[in-house]
Amino acid sequence: MREITASGQTVEEAKENALRQLGLTEDQVNLEVIDEGKKGLLGIFGSKRAYVKVQEKIDLAKIGQQFLQSVSLEMGVEVDVKVHNNDDELVFELVGEKIGLLIGKRGQTLNALQYLTHLAVNKVDASQYVTVVVDAENYRERRNETLHQLAEKLASKAVRTGEDVKIEPMPSFERKIIHTALHDHDSVTTHSEGKDPNRYIVIKPNK
Repeated sequence: MREITASGQTVEEAKENALRQLGLTEDQVNLEVIDEGKKGLLGIFGSKRAYVKVQEKIDLAKIGQQFLQSVSLEMGVEVDVKVHNNDDELVFELVGEKIGLLIGKRGQTLNALQYLTHLAVNKVDASQYVTVVVDAENYRERRNETLHQLAEKLASKAVRTGEDVKIEPMPSFERKIIHTALHDHDSVTTHSEGKDPNRYIVIKPNK
């Protein structure tokens, strides 16, 4: 990660000098104004140069790509990692053969890869934080639909039996799907119990 301090008659000039020396554009750096400078009498007497510190941003997408490719190879699976950058969210799509090994039972392996990639990407630069999603063969969308169906099915069970229904432990982002699916349900409420990684949802019928 390259960093440079540059000066100029104005902050803008100092910034341009720094970007020119680094060969980067403004969206590729973090900028800190050290001294705004002073124009001085007639623009000359008593003037003071402006100083800025410019630091190259780390390419978080590339870090995530390399991490996933490396881990996948260790698991005996060669993949192509496509990246979709959506504002503060990085979506890594795994493409290749034997992808099922990277998804695992009920997406457990894929969830673990997503968690580890999230850690790998967000530990390198405290000034940049992104949400990480790791997907393969459109698993996330299919899982979302499955969880919605599960939520409706178990909500009906809770209403029919008049008893609380507990759902097996799942990661927080999947629990959120269940909570959201039943948020406006007239006959049940939901809440989570337990501690991660064994935290689970309870569907409670309204009495």
